[in-house]
Amino acid sequence: MGKGPRHNRSVFIFKWWYPLAAAVLLALAALVQQSKSLHTNAPVQTPVLVIDAGHGGADGGASAADGTLESDINLDIALRLEALARFWGVQTVMTRTGPDIAYPSDADSIAAKKIADQHARVGLVNNTAGAVLLSIHQNNYPAASPHGIQVFFGPAAGSDALAELAQSNLTALLCPDNRRVASKADKGVYLMKNANCTAVLVECGFLSNPGDLAKLQDGGYREKLAAVLLGSYLQYIRGVAT
Repeated sequence: MGKGPRHNRSVFIFKWWYPLAAAVLLALAALVQQSKSLHTNAPVQTPVLVIDAGHGGADGGASAADGTLESDINLDIALRLEALARFWGVQTVMTRTGPDIAYPSDADSIAAKKIADQHARVGLVNNTAGAVLLSIHQNNYPAASPHGIQVFFGPAAGSDALAELAQSNLTALLCPDNRRVASKADKGVYLMKNANCTAVLVECGFLSNPGDLAKLQDGGYREKLAAVLLGSYLQYIRGVAT
């Protein structure tokens, strides 16, 4: 294992409660000023934020040169996001809450485990009434120069609006030099393709870029990511409801 963050849910709830609350308050103060109605076809019902920490278990995802695993970074951000969401009274469901994943007994290869895991996540999402899916990932590239945050959206109603909102907020508040724009997820991304609800996938940065990696390894920056993601979700829900 690389230098991924440790996972202890009680530590996140208590140790980070005050700084997380402060971070999201600052983010929301900026977001609410920009808030306006979003015209989408998303169903009006009690929303549930489904937080997906990408990869995990036998699938570490991408890895940085120093061994930092994408799956660890994803989970850390997801846990911080869940803690903030609970503080704000947001209903949540998580696709995983720790580094391990329980696989079916017949999943006897890494490929089979990945497929089983993806099927299980889609089942969880599609069986959650009022789900809005936010999947957290990290990017990687053979060259070190690409950097920045990018949000991708699935085909379901409202996904493009949420992605564009999150992309705008993340760029404005965390990486103003970022030129990436919200884009449609590739058809090969199983979770995005098969989720029947509003769904976005956030590539929070490039593990292959030294600058992005340094930020992603900083707990304070991951708090800000979680805060802006929650703020974007709340702003989106407010827009749908108005």
